[in-house]
Amino acid sequence: MNRLAVFAVRCTATTTIAALAVTAGPAAAAPSEADDRPGPRPTVHHNGHTVAESIPWLSLLPDIDAVDWKYWRSLARQESRQTARERARLEEPLSYDEQEPDDLLGANDSQDSAEPVAGFGTGGGEEPGVSIFGSLTKEDVRIRRLKRPDEDNGSIRKAAATEIPRRTLGVTTEGRIGDGPHGQAGTGNGDFDFFRVRIPAGRQLVTTLTRTGDENRLYPGVTYWNADGRRIANRHSHGNKVTVTRPVEPGTYYVMASSGHTRLRDPFESGSGNGANRQGDYRLRISAVRPDRDFYAVRLDEGDELGGTVDDVGRLSVYDPAGKLVFGSRFDASFIFPDVTPMPGGGRAVVDHSASIDGRYTVEVTSGTGDYQADLEVYETGGEASSSQGTQTLFLDFDGERVNTGIWGGSGVSELSPLSGFLGRWGLAASQENALIDRVVDVVTESVEEDMRAHGNNENFDVEILNSRDHADPFGDPNVSRIIVGGTIRESGVFTIGVAQSIDPGNFDREESGLLLLDILSGPRDGEFEQYSANYWMKRKSNRVAWVGQVLGNITAHEAGHILGNWHVDQFDQKANLMDQGGNARAIFGPGPDNIGGTADDRDVDFGSNQLNPNEGFEGIEDTLNRTAFGLTALMGRLFG
Repeated sequence: MNRLAVFAVRCTATTTIAALAVTAGPAAAAPSEADDRPGPRPTVHHNGHTVAESIPWLSLLPDIDAVDWKYWRSLARQESRQTARERARLEEPLSYDEQEPDDLLGANDSQDSAEPVAGFGTGGGEEPGVSIFGSLTKEDVRIRRLKRPDEDNGSIRKAAATEIPRRTLGVTTEGRIGDGPHGQAGTGNGDFDFFRVRIPAGRQLVTTLTRTGDENRLYPGVTYWNADGRRIANRHSHGNKVTVTRPVEPGTYYVMASSGHTRLRDPFESGSGNGANRQGDYRLRISAVRPDRDFYAVRLDEGDELGGTVDDVGRLSVYDPAGKLVFGSRFDASFIFPDVTPMPGGGRAVVDHSASIDGRYTVEVTSGTGDYQADLEVYETGGEASSSQGTQTLFLDFDGERVNTGIWGGSGVSELSPLSGFLGRWGLAASQENALIDRVVDVVTESVEEDMRAHGNNENFDVEILNSRDHADPFGDPNVSRIIVGGTIRESGVFTIGVAQSIDPGNFDREESGLLLLDILSGPRDGEFEQYSANYWMKRKSNRVAWVGQVLGNITAHEAGHILGNWHVDQFDQKANLMDQGGNARAIFGPGPDNIGGTADDRDVDFGSNQLNPNEGFEGIEDTLNRTAFGLTALMGRLFG
């Protein structure tokens, strides 16, 4: 059984012992190392029933702000370390020592000056693993005290000046979240404190926000905005302190201090927050630091899967041959890889990348000081799965299923209702079921097969899409993964709209399951999570079959995208993608400009290139189209590496 399945069953048992209330909170990046061990798995009260909170990296959730990130991040660190110890590791990787002297900055601090790692790769005579031993040097900057800023400094337009770098490269100041006109004593929309900085070339923005004073309810949160009002980094902590370090291009940026339970909807408008739940005093330190950044060059072939871990420092990143950041990490969520994967995990930061073109890629180690060890491994996509060769089959199961929902963190063996049981909730007749299934199959086929053939780089792409109406159930045969379209939150025992069994870069486990529950998707127009009901978007003139089929097809493709290797991308970046995280139904459903589903202007939402979701601890631009395309590589009996 997949390790996630075993773990999910174990967690489900603990939720019956002590239910844990869900803590509401906005996006957060990498966790604090000081977090305690997680308690019982969080639960959610939904329609009179208590069910398990779904694993956020694997799920399409209706309310991403209700995720207990502290629990999941703490759990991810522990489980990732454990699974890494239990997975087979390369016995004799290459060894490479950094050439830059320990006390020197600048020798290998750019992609152009990256040190080449010879002998590493998937070609003949090359080794699939290398251990890199290096060291990062610290630069000290002078810190000037900044007077406490006047309120209202709650937006980009009203940001307090730091005079970085005109007078100094660092400032420290004190303040309070809650003393502005939009705190609890004012409008109650939420207080935010903005600070303007200009970052010179070759420096990175480092901010530490510390909670001060007794009985302070502040959850320290820091967000970086660029001059256009785009969020480029954010992190909050349930502890006393949070630090955000981000390499940025030269330019003007805005540091926002806040409480981690409030979100600012418009960074140009003070008072556009979503509440003032937690307030308190803080100490803030902002600096523009020249980091020691160690770059290493590796050669990857189209279709290679690169994995990497680093210990003792904070960040590992991968850049493509054009110099674009494609995966940056301060975090390890490798516990949600399947058991059969060869991809590494268990470090302080873990990366993975699917190479869509041949070329020179660079790997960066940064964010910290002192000695480190970075381990890189590379494998051909697909490798040796549970079967030596064959086409990946994706089976769409509309018939309902008796299944152990523990593989998704649910309550155990459950009877999931079929698609037919929900038709009336969308205003569809039983006679329209075949047309609806046709539409779902067409949407999935267009997204998962036709787009990959037309636009993907994988010449060895192959997939077969079957469904329960037209084909005998092949699940259990080699190279068959399935998506079950049916069931409810109550039946499954897990709070989600959709959930995958794993995230599987390279699709090394070709026999997995995803689940698409239908109760929220078929709920009333004015019900809970109304925007995630297909009914919310329909009017009298809507083509109900076309619209409901598009909604179900898009989310089915989303869950298939996970088991084929994709992480979530940013659902609020105004660029719709099938791998958008939950919380923005409009983006993944695809209504057109008229905001009515089932009309001629509905959008075709596809896989493509988007920013990795900032909630989940990663940065960079993920090409979800080619990641999916190379996950669907026809196997030819290759071995790992």
